[in-house]
Amino acid sequence: MSVLRLPHSALRLSTRSITSKCKLDEIIRVDHAGELGADVIYAGQMAVLGSTSKGPIIKHMWDQEKGHRAKFEELIKKHRVRPTVMTPIWNVVGFALGAGTALMGDKAAMACTVAVETVIVDHYNDQLRTLMEDPEANKELLETITRFRDEEQEHHDCGIDHGAEQAPFYKAMTEAIKLGCKGAIAISKVI
Repeated sequence: MSVLRLPHSALRLSTRSITSKCKLDEIIRVDHAGELGADVIYAGQMAVLGSTSKGPIIKHMWDQEKGHRAKFEELIKKHRVRPTVMTPIWNVVGFALGAGTALMGDKAAMACTVAVETVIVDHYNDQLRTLMEDPEANKELLETITRFRDEEQEHHDCGIDHGAEQAPFYKAMTEAIKLGCKGAIAISKVI
């Protein structure tokens, strides 16, 4: 019986391809979960504040999030990535977070936006650094994440411009929301 022997370099390439596929899957899964979360947070805010003066501002940000979510749903299918099993929970928690902060007032809703978008922008920046290790192979994802990161930064800035920092208990609220978002990211990476 003869044994097929691969050169050492072929084994390295094989391991690198697997690692790259795993990392790509993780990025797409987490970003899909994040954009789904942002979508339902804005849905919750619109349910409470949609008919107020902040409604059009929230709707604009929500429309962009719907586009982000649609793109990651496309990437999930294209790259055959398993979405996080936490999707049903993120739907409920996200909507409750959006509606709950909106019930506290428009400034609290904007504080929620600032907290969530801060974590998303930082997360996207980390992913962009990873994807830059092979920019040619990751071109589509680099362009997508760069555009979305810039739009998320606009949402953050919009929240600041519309009184987020004047929300009651701004610092405590935003830190708690950031911690929750970071936890959701860590969970979604794995399951």
